Amino acid sequence: MEFDGFDWDEGNREKCQKHGISRSEIESVFARPVIILPDKQNLQGERRFRAIGSTLHGRRAFVVFTWRGKPNGKLLRPISARYMHREEVADYEKAYPHI
Repeated sequence: MEFDGFDWDEGNREKCQKHGISRSEIESVFARPVIILPDKQNLQGERRFRAIGSTLHGRRAFVVFTWRGKPNGKLLRPISARYMHREEVADYEKAYPHI
């Protein structure tokens, strides 16, 4: 997956961090192998995706994001993020043992 950076502002930074996962940890999920799955469209028709992967510190994380085209390229805009629960981690590792 190739993109030119992250699209952060006060709105998505606050929403993502309310679950205790930092901006740098969210970004680190996309620096290693990650599973990308489609998510539902929001009311404005924006296409969203779910990313499942590991942070720099090895914790499993779940990130909902969308793509934004900006003058400086294709940016990944996190919408929400959280650490995965124990049961989710077990399911993830069973479904994707190579990641």
